[in-house]
Amino acid sequence: MTIKMVSHADLAALVAELIAGNTQVIAPVQAKENPAATDYKQIQKLEDATLGTLPRRSIKEFLFPPSEVFLRYKQHKGDVTVEEASLTRPKQVIIGAKPCDVASTDILDKVMNWDYRDELWFARREATTIVSLLCPGLDNNCFCTSVGAGPDSTSGSDAMLIPVDGGYLVELVTEKGKALFGARAKEVTDSKLLAKVEELRQEARKKVEQNLPVVPAEMPEWLAANFANVYWDTLPLRCHGCGACTFVCPTCHCFEIADEREDVGGGVRRRNWDACQTGKFTVHTSGHNPRNTQKERFRQRVMHKFSIYPKRFGDLLCTGCGRCARVCPGGMSIQEAVCQLMEIAGAEPQGNGK
Repeated sequence: MTIKMVSHADLAALVAELIAGNTQVIAPVQAKENPAATDYKQIQKLEDATLGTLPRRSIKEFLFPPSEVFLRYKQHKGDVTVEEASLTRPKQVIIGAKPCDVASTDILDKVMNWDYRDELWFARREATTIVSLLCPGLDNNCFCTSVGAGPDSTSGSDAMLIPVDGGYLVELVTEKGKALFGARAKEVTDSKLLAKVEELRQEARKKVEQNLPVVPAEMPEWLAANFANVYWDTLPLRCHGCGACTFVCPTCHCFEIADEREDVGGGVRRRNWDACQTGKFTVHTSGHNPRNTQKERFRQRVMHKFSIYPKRFGDLLCTGCGRCARVCPGGMSIQEAVCQLMEIAGAEPQGNGK
């Protein structure tokens, strides 16, 4: 672990230099229609950013867009020409992302390189440098520490900023991070700053840890063995099937592929985000729907995140950001579901997720 110091002025100069070099810089920005909310957006200067906030949507859309073209096709008489999407992607730097957002990139890497390598995903990953920001813990919807992450986690980060007087300490995690900050990252001369960092880390983790205990390692197997538990007949009753939770989630990755006509004899093949919580997601061409009720759909969401994915890849498909709870019109959350399931399984959790 290498920790250096960067001043506010040097960070602003770095952003200006990146933009002048045609690198897109993305950061949390105050929403115009709601000053209390932020979104990840492209900025033109550091002063445009509202660092320290959790945007309404995750950074996922800058690596896995809501809609993207796979290929274009053109038919002329008996011939068809196909032009695949370019794998050359513009350089981009994401600054001020929360650790719970950034941790999702390592999780999705495994999905995108499982049975088939998603070249579009990895082209964007290669073109992207991610600078996270130490999180102090936001509210009782946060539970990153219970799913193997944390407000001080550097998983997925190339560098992490830690706010201190006069600027930021910067933890350089990867070669990308070191190259980004270069000579602007100075040696830390005040030993008290390093002690302050450890204090900030401990305070943040303590704040989040009270919300939900660590999900036990036995949970994936327990869920698989309790697929028909009567619990699934109760909590999902509040689910509206709107899919809002999946669209703001940093790790949800379901999509559908559609061919769309653009002009006479030509069109595009496009990938669009989809959501397992909507009623038509699993409808077969025959009309049969294997998940015909919201009970089955909500169960699938929980099972995927806490049983199916971890049994295949070893990690949970959740970073504990709490966005699902903040946007749900029915007042539901993964946090609540996991807390109740842990109680049923005998883990006896204590915390605000109950």
